[in-house]
Amino acid sequence: MEEQKILIVDDDDRNIFALKAVLTSRRFRCVVASGGLQALQLLKQDLEVTIALIDMMMPDMDGYELIGIVKKIPSLNHVRLIAVTAQAMAGDKEKCLAAGADDYIVKPVDVDLLLEILNGQVKQQP
Repeated sequence: MEEQKILIVDDDDRNIFALKAVLTSRRFRCVVASGGLQALQLLKQDLEVTIALIDMMMPDMDGYELIGIVKKIPSLNHVRLIAVTAQAMAGDKEKCLAAGADDYIVKPVDVDLLLEILNGQVKQQP
């Protein structure tokens, strides 16, 4: 199986470091963006990215806005958008999915669940 290229979008370097360490050790190729604007630019330039892990709460452009914009760009239809958020209250999952996220996972990230989602074994966790 060909290595998948994943974009990690988060404004917290600690989250980026942790996700990148886990994913690269599992043979995923990772690129990072520290915010929504940078992520949008990177996605438009690097069509090898097939998955984006998107923090939903960022200062320059939140994940909801980023997902909405990406969903409107036909050349990015191949990118799976996964909401990664500390927001785990009732209705937060539905809000992320309604914004266009293909899946949703809460922080702190359960690595086994994340890997299942990335490998297509889980769709829209309960």
